Order: sequence, then structure tokens, then C-alpha cells
Amino acid sequence: MSNIQIKALKPSPEVRAVLGEILIETVANGGSVSFMHPLSREAAEAFWSNSLSAADRGERIILGAFDGDELIGTVTLLLDLPPNQPHRAEIAKMMTRVSHRHRGIATALLREAERLAIAHQRWLLVLDTAEDEGAAGLYERMGFKLTGVIPDYAFKPHGGLTGTLIYWKKLQEARVG
Repeated sequence: MSNIQIKALKPSPEVRAVLGEILIETVANGGSVSFMHPLSREAAEAFWSNSLSAADRGERIILGAFDGDELIGTVTLLLDLPPNQPHRAEIAKMMTRVSHRHRGIATALLREAERLAIAHQRWLLVLDTAEDEGAAGLYERMGFKLTGVIPDYAFKPHGGLTGTLIYWKKLQEARVG
């Protein structure tokens, strides 16, 4: 993983297209990221177009993992939360290309998301992951605590229901006031 770089993504047709490919690949391989298989290129790119626009407005940060010039993974840090939650951010849409899994890329993406959360004065992170074939092990190794399970939360990309696991992590002690 020595040449993997993590950086914030900016809106462009090229970035949107590659993120669309990663989303389609993730869904096709059973990744429970809010979409059903088969996922059209148009739907995938429309999702990323909206997400990248929100990032451009400062409502979220979309990170990309690069192997050289190739975008091979992503995670989103959601910042636009209600007024009574200025201390919190949410981790969403963690995806790594199948060809690059189990190489520490997701860990690197999460570490950078945590660093940026603190830089944005967000010290509590939350996330959810599918009970079936989700990334629970990764999140637990990264120090996230399981709050609980919601059964039958969503359909898996190829059909059938799965529960979702709700996790949280304090990045630092509360600074109230």
C-alpha cells in the first residue's frame, strides 16, 4: 500500500464516472450501499453528481483512495447535520474496488475521515453497515462500538433482507460550550 494516496475529491465528469463504476461494481458484488442490482450507469452517476455537488457546498467530504492515478476506493464524511448535532459526523459509502480489497485501503480512508472530522470540530462519528457481509470487523478494529442491530433494515442488492449494525466512535472527549 506504499503508493496509495488519500485525498478529497472535487466534482468533475471523470471523477463522477469512476465513482459510478466503483458503485456499480460494489453493488454487483453484493455491497449493501443503498442500491439494488443491476445498477445503471445513469443512476450511479446521478448519485455521485448530487454527492459531489453537496461536497462542493461543504456539506460533506468525499475522499478518494488512489493507486497511482487510479481511483480505487472512497468514503464519505457527512457534515450537514441538524443544528443540535454540530459535534457529530457520519461515515457513509465506504467502497473499495474488488481488485484492491484487503490491502489496508479502507483503513487509510477511515483514518483520513477521522482526521478531517476533528479538523471540522466533529468528535463523534456514527455509521451503519449491513449485518450480512458488511464491514463490521473493520469498524470494530478501528475502535467503533456497536450500539445495536436493526433487523430487516434493507434489501440486499441481489434480494433478501438484511439487518443493519449501528456503530459510534468518540474521537476525543466532549467539548461542550
